[in-house]
Amino acid sequence: MGSMFRSEEVVLAQLFLPTASAYACVSQLGELGLVEFRDLNASVSAFQRRFVADVRRCEELEKTFTFLQEEVRRAGLPLPRPEGALPAPPPRDLLHIQEETERLAQELRGVRGNHQALRAQLHQLQLHAAVLGHGHGHGPLLAATPMDGPSDLTPLLQPPGTPHRDLRVNFVAGAVEPGKAAALERLLWRACRGFLIASFRETERQLEDPVTGEPAMWMTFLISYWGEQIGRKVHKITDCFHCHVFPFPEEEAARRVALEQLQQQSLELREVLRETELFLSQVLARVQRLLPTWQVQVRKVKAVYLALNQCSVSATHKCLIAEGWCATRDLPRLQEALRNSSMEEGVSPVVHCIPSRDMPPTLIRTSRFTAGFQGIVDAYGVGRYQEVNPAPYTIITFPFLFAVMFGDVGHGLLMFLFALAMVLAENRPAVKAAQNEIWRTFFGGRYLLLLMGLFSVYTGFVYNECFSRAMTIFPSGWSVAAMANQSGWSDEFLAQNPLLMLVPNTTGVFLGPYPFGIDPIWSLAVNHLSFLNSFKMKMSVILGVTHMTFGVFLGVFNHVHFGQCHRLLLETLPELVFLLGLFGYLVFLVVFKWLCVSSAAAARAPSILIHFINMFLFSSSPANPPLFSGQEVVQTVLVVLALAVVPILLLGTPLFLYWRHRRHSPRPSSPLQEDKAELLDAADRDEEKAEGPREPEELVLSEVLMHQAIHTIEFCLGCISNTASYLRLWALSLAHAQLSEVLWAMVMRVGLRLDLGLGVAAVALVPVFAGFAVLTVAILLVMEGLSAFLHALRLHWVEFQNKFYSGSGYKLSPFTFALEDE
Repeated sequence: MGSMFRSEEVVLAQLFLPTASAYACVSQLGELGLVEFRDLNASVSAFQRRFVADVRRCEELEKTFTFLQEEVRRAGLPLPRPEGALPAPPPRDLLHIQEETERLAQELRGVRGNHQALRAQLHQLQLHAAVLGHGHGHGPLLAATPMDGPSDLTPLLQPPGTPHRDLRVNFVAGAVEPGKAAALERLLWRACRGFLIASFRETERQLEDPVTGEPAMWMTFLISYWGEQIGRKVHKITDCFHCHVFPFPEEEAARRVALEQLQQQSLELREVLRETELFLSQVLARVQRLLPTWQVQVRKVKAVYLALNQCSVSATHKCLIAEGWCATRDLPRLQEALRNSSMEEGVSPVVHCIPSRDMPPTLIRTSRFTAGFQGIVDAYGVGRYQEVNPAPYTIITFPFLFAVMFGDVGHGLLMFLFALAMVLAENRPAVKAAQNEIWRTFFGGRYLLLLMGLFSVYTGFVYNECFSRAMTIFPSGWSVAAMANQSGWSDEFLAQNPLLMLVPNTTGVFLGPYPFGIDPIWSLAVNHLSFLNSFKMKMSVILGVTHMTFGVFLGVFNHVHFGQCHRLLLETLPELVFLLGLFGYLVFLVVFKWLCVSSAAAARAPSILIHFINMFLFSSSPANPPLFSGQEVVQTVLVVLALAVVPILLLGTPLFLYWRHRRHSPRPSSPLQEDKAELLDAADRDEEKAEGPREPEELVLSEVLMHQAIHTIEFCLGCISNTASYLRLWALSLAHAQLSEVLWAMVMRVGLRLDLGLGVAAVALVPVFAGFAVLTVAILLVMEGLSAFLHALRLHWVEFQNKFYSGSGYKLSPFTFALEDE
């Protein structure tokens, strides 16, 4: 079989890599992605391995890359994706990358530090200028103070010649954040008991924060006080609030000169800052150009050294020994790649297959089309090595079971067009680079959605439903005119009977079955829902039994491939007898009744459900006649056969394994014969390793019996519960049809029945149709689609795959650079 139907053959390969070319060989294997390396140094600590120093060097480089990447993003620059395939650089190039990275990082740290210092200095100059601007026109007030007491007009300082001319007023000027200004003012007033004058004013314009770069307002203050004790309190309080305090000349002329000097310094500083930013942008441009390439290369180098750390060293220390799983069909490519990688060294690596008793990993190659379906199977569990793969059959059965629950031509067509748009745009870079998680989920399953929509269109034609409306593609198989002519319906009869019945036994009323799907006349019938319920319920049972039987038949391929032919007679045959003898017979009754009971005998047609119940009770009902002669005998035989195969299914395999184990178990012998037997057993073990895994040497009968008992109970009870579980096809299909009908009746039908003028009605239908479209997409496509998807998933995982698929394996994860390239 091809690799899609069963996992590929995988062997354990041993590689002898010359020390001089080991790095190049492993690097080439990473580009091809052929081998999954095994760790031959599992008992050795990660810090004691051969290439731990090289791994640490790569990790240090990655830390430096993180710093450079943060600086580039801080500057608002995008990091482009590296173009083309970048091979892992040789070790000597890694030293060059390390030197260049450290030089760039050091240069960037220095420039960034200078830039921050210049911005902080410019911010201080701007604050100082704002403080001096705050004190403009508010110099020391020299006025006389009346001796009889202070008043609101009493100057703080007295002019020369007065008795208190010795008093000296001091000033504290600075800036504080706006959120701290009110608290600072209150604390100054309470601590100094009002022996000061404080003036707070907001800056005229916003100043750029030197750290965050965001503009912010500041509050400048000017505090005048006298006395050393008050001054110490003021300085302590301003320090506590982290205020920026600046010198404040008392003379207005001196302040004007100082302000001009600050403005001049600000201009010079801005010029220096502009040159610094220009140089910083040049450094960041170099980082932006080189960093993506270096990141990919260093990640590949680190991956190579981590793979080399899994290799063991030969006794002569001249080569490294590696072991890994590789597909048999890839062995020629593996040998060619190793030979090309070591061509410069002159010593060719050696590759040969070695036996192993471990179960090999599972390798199933997928394409863009099959990847989504294989993902559904792997989500349940990765198949065992060489086990039958359900994915090829899931490509058909999963969309079909989904469509049975979601069948509607309109809804399926919308889903198909949405998936088709994704398929047509799958090669566009913008579509691939989208990071939205929901979009990536839909995009990954675009081919699955495509088939789900296509199958939904097909089942919609079978149900004859398009947005819950019936379609008249072919002429109806029922004739109302013939019924009216032969029944003599008068005007009085039509007035008294709002509901009319079409009798198929009347000549000319039923002309024949509809060419494809449900006849559209059923959409007008009162018993439309009862008719569809009966049809869909029986169809669900038929599909369920067929699906489960197909799963049991797939188990035959597993038994034959693994050389377990005894399971064909002791497990597969009893399972088929039990499943088909009970539920296959139920399907036979449904089909037989459809084909053999005519419309003339429909009134006295027997009930299949009553027959099925009587089958297990070994009884009959006089009011429920048999469908065919000898039906009771057939039912009794089938029930007895189904019950008789249960002990075979329960005990057959354990007893056979026990008999085979006793047959091949060694007999007691003399010591000399035991020594010879040990030598022969050693040779046999080597042969078994070459042939692959065998049955376990020790057979524990109790464990085998317990395992088989669980399997028997699960299968027998599962046949009943799983058959009932397939009725969800009927339930979900009914729910989808009824929701679609309700949505049409409550939205579109209301809009179409508006008794307005032609122009007004056309305008009113626009919002009505918009609401109908939104609700259709939100409820019927998204919610109902997700519900049908989950139920189809459960039917495949629980009802279908457990008949033959264990899912107890593990994937082949080859050493590859594909993730590093992304």
